[in-house]
Amino acid sequence: MSKPQIPQAQQTHFGFKQVAENEKAAHVAEVFSSVAKKYDVMNDLMSLGLHRLWKRFTIQLSGVRTGEKVLDVAGGTADLARAFARRVGATGQVWLTDINNAMLTVGRDRLLDDGMIMPTAQCDAEKLPFPDDYFDCVTVAFGLRNMTHKDQALAEMRRVLKPGGRLLVLEFSRVWEPLTAAYDLYSFKILPWLGQKVANDADSYRYLAESIRMHPDQETLQQMMEQTGLKRVEFFNLSAGVVALHRGYKL
Repeated sequence: MSKPQIPQAQQTHFGFKQVAENEKAAHVAEVFSSVAKKYDVMNDLMSLGLHRLWKRFTIQLSGVRTGEKVLDVAGGTADLARAFARRVGATGQVWLTDINNAMLTVGRDRLLDDGMIMPTAQCDAEKLPFPDDYFDCVTVAFGLRNMTHKDQALAEMRRVLKPGGRLLVLEFSRVWEPLTAAYDLYSFKILPWLGQKVANDADSYRYLAESIRMHPDQETLQQMMEQTGLKRVEFFNLSAGVVALHRGYKL
């Protein structure tokens, strides 16, 4: 009598590699634990400071006002959370969350250095520990592409939004076609070299370049957001499509 076959684990991508779905989170955790202390420096270097403008645009389009509740998913070193805290004021609330403890610790310490005390939570975006219909705005900046089940994470973000609330996804996307060759040269040659010199970690920044190529393009991500039930979904290409900001509403 033959032995029953054990089903193989579902596969997903980690950069260009295929890994078991239940192993991806651990691989991603290794990457961000490695780069956490140099994350902000590398952001400035590899984007020539443009990430600050991308995030400022996100904050402007969020429409966040005094007294509102905001959730920053995969908030890392707290760039968005700090800006939102200033917008919502003493009567509002901003939650900083990240699945990675090293990144969350850096973010929390930055907030404390600025004299800001706000709730933080280490949690998985695919299983958010918040009630339905709670936040006026949810944001995720440069975090969605690292999530194993992006559709599940998007559905969770929609779930915790109040009716009328909005979800904003800031993420690397598909660059304007004529720039592809130059962008590939930068991504796969210069970026890992820079990661080695500054963060002593070329592999993590090679993964970054690969993960961008595996992430859904602008139109596909728009469709994914619509499939979760978000309405009026639109996107804005920034820096020739190197980055795109998607915005959708829970109606």
